[in-house]
Amino acid sequence: MVKLRNLSLLVTIILWATLLGGIVYSHIVFFPVYLSALPDSAALVHGPYALHEERFWMLIHPLLILSLILSLVLNWKLKKRRKLIAITAGIYALAIGATTLYFVPELIAFQASPESSVSRADWFARGQRWQYLSWLRGVFMYAGFVPLLLALMESPQNAEEVE
Repeated sequence: MVKLRNLSLLVTIILWATLLGGIVYSHIVFFPVYLSALPDSAALVHGPYALHEERFWMLIHPLLILSLILSLVLNWKLKKRRKLIAITAGIYALAIGATTLYFVPELIAFQASPESSVSRADWFARGQRWQYLSWLRGVFMYAGFVPLLLALMESPQNAEEVE
């Protein structure tokens, strides 16, 4: 059981790190260009050679959710680990909530910007605000990585088990 607990936590940490890599890449490489000159820069997501980064996000999120649940279930009897994994799960739930309510709808609007009557200046302001808020969300996600690392440092052999 100890190996399974550790393995589940390691998989969760690797997937979380992969998510963080996607966040950093998107915010350093993709979004500054994509959101710099809407509606013209929306060409990055239209046409036969468009970038489809949503494929990455639609793959990593379900895998990460499943691994978080599995890690939480397998480490449930270990009070310190349970608490740390639950903190990360809570941070993730808040980030997903914000993403669903604000970030994704704005991305959909950015993608449709060539068909809108919104001015270039307004698109630029919206894009800059989105990037700023998304960087804050990214920092929040980095904070969620720390409890997972701390949970891994908690040795299951020496941990206080709670029935």
